[in-house]
Amino acid sequence: MLPRLRVARPTSDLERSARMYREGLELQELGRFRDHDGFDGVMLGDIDGPYHLEFTRQPSQGELERPSPEALLVFYLPDPQAWQARCEKMLRAGFRRVTSTNPYWERGGCTFEDADGYRVVIHNSDWP
Repeated sequence: MLPRLRVARPTSDLERSARMYREGLELQELGRFRDHDGFDGVMLGDIDGPYHLEFTRQPSQGELERPSPEALLVFYLPDPQAWQARCEKMLRAGFRRVTSTNPYWERGGCTFEDADGYRVVIHNSDWP
């Protein structure tokens, strides 16, 4: 059995990030916590999926540092129609289209940035 993966990211606005990723990537809210050792958070994913995303907010924290443009989540969608539909959902969810710093992701993919500066690539190919 393969291990499950959790990708945890801080956010300046927990509700905004949860909404964007739920709508843009069609993820379900799997859980939520409030004031757990000073942190609030929400987990998103598929209940039976091998990964989920966790967004956390520490109310006492100041301004977040901007992440590297190479801090990417990459999703592979080989079907062209499903890929195009997902790219459109990302824009409707509030992500903005950006040019990737790595030209590889521009060939066959679209890179999106959330309000905290984290990037998501939707690539129109099979897992290599």
